[in-house]
Amino acid sequence: MALTAAADGSALGNPGPAGWAWYVDDAQWRAGGWPRATNNQGELMAVLDLLLATSDRATEPLKILCDSQYVINSVTQWMPGWKRRGWRKSDGKPVLNRELLERLDAAMVGRNVTFEWVKGHAGHPLNEAADVRARAAATAFQAGRDPATGPGLAGTDPTPATPSVDVEQPAAPPMLF
Repeated sequence: MALTAAADGSALGNPGPAGWAWYVDDAQWRAGGWPRATNNQGELMAVLDLLLATSDRATEPLKILCDSQYVINSVTQWMPGWKRRGWRKSDGKPVLNRELLERLDAAMVGRNVTFEWVKGHAGHPLNEAADVRARAAATAFQAGRDPATGPGLAGTDPTPATPSVDVEQPAAPPMLF
């Protein structure tokens, strides 16, 4: 049986306090984040955590609903070329978010995963639910609180460790005054 889930990221400022979340239903979702990261890092982390949470169901097809063209294109189109070029883009510059992308690449091995783009903030129930949880995680980090992390996936360890990923911390913008 196929599993369908939405994955989303949120950053309050870009970079700024950031959150990520994936959502299957009210009983199956997870969220987390960082005090300072980008929206793209949140989007990538949501997909990575979903893949890791479903790893013991790897033989089942997984459909990921995502409002990030960056994530979908990274995983389905650009990654083979980046790997051939030593994780460099076609212009020779290093690929951003390499650690997250390498972890995603490894998590996809042997999996039947499809991505479907959904328009963000357009009323898609699963995407909206993931967005609410990702934004709540970012807001919690902004307020200095721990975010609600969710129950996880039914039938799995309810408190699996969120993968430790060093997000590239962009330099803070210069203070003008």
